[in-house]
Amino acid sequence: MTDFKRTLITTALPYANGPIHIGHLAGVYVPADIYARYLRLKNEDVLMIGGSDEHGVPITLKAKNEGVTPQDIVDRYHNIIKESFQKFGISFDVYSRTSSKTHHETAAEFFKKLYDTGKFIEKTSEQYYDEENNQFLADRYIIGTCPKCGFEKAYGDQCESCGTSLSPTELINPTSMISGNQPVLKETKHWYLPLDQYETWLKEWILEGHKEWKPNVYGQVKSWIDSGLQPRAVTRDLNWGVPVPVEGVEGKVLYVWFDAPIGYISATKELTPKWETYWKDPETRMLHFIGKDNIVFHCIIFPTMLKAEGTFNLPENVPANEFLNLENDKISTSRNWAVWLHEYLEEFPGKEDVLKYVLTANAPETKDNDFTWKDFQTRNNNELVAILGNFVNRALVLTHKYFDGEVPAPGELTNYDKETLKSISAIKAEVEKSLDSFRIREALKNAMDLARLGNKYLADEEPWKVYKTDVERVKTILNICLQISANLTICLEPFLPFSMERLRGFLNFTKQDWNKLGWTNLIPEGHKLNKPELLFEKIEDSIIELQLKKLMDTKKANELAEAKAKPAKDSIEFDDFGKIDIRVGTVLEAEKVAKTKKLLKLKIDTGFDKRTVVSGIAEYYKPEDLIGKQVSILVNLEPKKLRGIESQGMILCAENADGSLSIVEPDKKVKSGSEIR
Repeated sequence: MTDFKRTLITTALPYANGPIHIGHLAGVYVPADIYARYLRLKNEDVLMIGGSDEHGVPITLKAKNEGVTPQDIVDRYHNIIKESFQKFGISFDVYSRTSSKTHHETAAEFFKKLYDTGKFIEKTSEQYYDEENNQFLADRYIIGTCPKCGFEKAYGDQCESCGTSLSPTELINPTSMISGNQPVLKETKHWYLPLDQYETWLKEWILEGHKEWKPNVYGQVKSWIDSGLQPRAVTRDLNWGVPVPVEGVEGKVLYVWFDAPIGYISATKELTPKWETYWKDPETRMLHFIGKDNIVFHCIIFPTMLKAEGTFNLPENVPANEFLNLENDKISTSRNWAVWLHEYLEEFPGKEDVLKYVLTANAPETKDNDFTWKDFQTRNNNELVAILGNFVNRALVLTHKYFDGEVPAPGELTNYDKETLKSISAIKAEVEKSLDSFRIREALKNAMDLARLGNKYLADEEPWKVYKTDVERVKTILNICLQISANLTICLEPFLPFSMERLRGFLNFTKQDWNKLGWTNLIPEGHKLNKPELLFEKIEDSIIELQLKKLMDTKKANELAEAKAKPAKDSIEFDDFGKIDIRVGTVLEAEKVAKTKKLLKLKIDTGFDKRTVVSGIAEYYKPEDLIGKQVSILVNLEPKKLRGIESQGMILCAENADGSLSIVEPDKKVKSGSEIR
């Protein structure tokens, strides 16, 4: 970075209606953190800004469903999100929230300036209105049938089944999620940002001025602009959010897409009184790290807001990532199909860097990518353990074994030694080139090449064999290995900060600046090393199987929740029904039928006799648990032999969508033989 004195990094504000998952991390927070740490190592002036987006309909919906206030929801999830980020090592300089007093004041002031200078247009339009609750309905308060795919629970802004963007009036049979009634259309007035008036400027600023932006970002922006921009509402009818600061206006708040990016400004205000230096000084560059669903907001709408206001810097780059899937399926909060950060931190203590490594190595930078637990295990075991961990451990252990843990003095260098040491600077150059171009995945691969270099050098030189004949040569070999290890603590610091801190502890070595990467005398001869431990540990199959089972249980639960009941069978005469004799019986004895998987032999007291019944419930009930249980039994069913046993009736069971069976039983004890009708 040569043209700017400082860098302001903003990260997309996560909705405070749920925890953070790996999709958020891979798309936004891990790459932003890597880049911020890289700049700090270079001693550059950098701020990384984050915070929770605490307004919007998803939050009010969740509050309504749980019978609590929106503030209760955002307080709960803001704390979970903030604590998860801290434990995971996302190095925000400030992590704020849009429900704060500073944010409300900042957002209101921003709106008021645009309002007072005539930058908005007023429009009256028809929107759905819930007459029972006397309120206009935001898009997400309306559900109906998708006109594209027929999904019956599509939202007013999007069908989550086929992904089509919708408007509420396109829904078939729209229904209010508040009352369950059909809403009516009613006129309402709102203020709009006239994006169409900025179309020429946006073409010049982005399409001509920022062709260096990532293809996925540039392409999406070009598509939006080429399609023709339309005015976009900046207010909405809602009672949760930043109130519209116009005298006489009630029941309206700033639209969440308008107020959320202003949260970057308010968070910087909370951090430093010099906030304007980072927002208005032309020698500051601003970078937005976001996911692809936020490209239009950060490349078209927010820049237009800043341009209309007139005193703020515009983003220099928007390195957005695509989406991360999970086990070949779209990550979904509503379906609980995700790897949640707070759960990962509990289940994999001390393995924060492993997840960072895998998410970076598999980052969805140019296209959607897939996270699998098998890949997680493979990358840990075959790369972090077998390459990086193996190299530094062998270098340290051999130094302790042969030289009592003291860094040996190097002797005369061979050509191979010189080439190896020279390669460190070459690797540094490649890492810098990748990071400066926001190719974070490539940068990690280049950084790991330094560990590969050390591993190959150590394997080629075989000091454990050379020691028998040439101790002096071993001193040189291990000195070079330790210099590579010290360089690794710098090169991998942005990517694996916790692990590099541990490695510095083993080396008894202080944190170094980026400019020292490539030095070949970082650790002096005679320097005393600390006792090493394993830097990474293998992850066993059993651990991965637990995670896969957890996901499969989630998938089964989703399938059960979404399963529809079978349609009713054809009608029967009442006299036909009257022929069925169902009684309450009590199980006296139970045992498995030999050489079968599903069958149990039961002895049941029906009140008027004791009879044998064979039932296919062995997969769901243990024999000993059935003794004394009351069941519903069809007693006038024609007897039938099963595995040589005459079954004199049938136990009634409910069959779940997954095929599992649950015995139908009375909710309180009754006399055996009681009729069921």
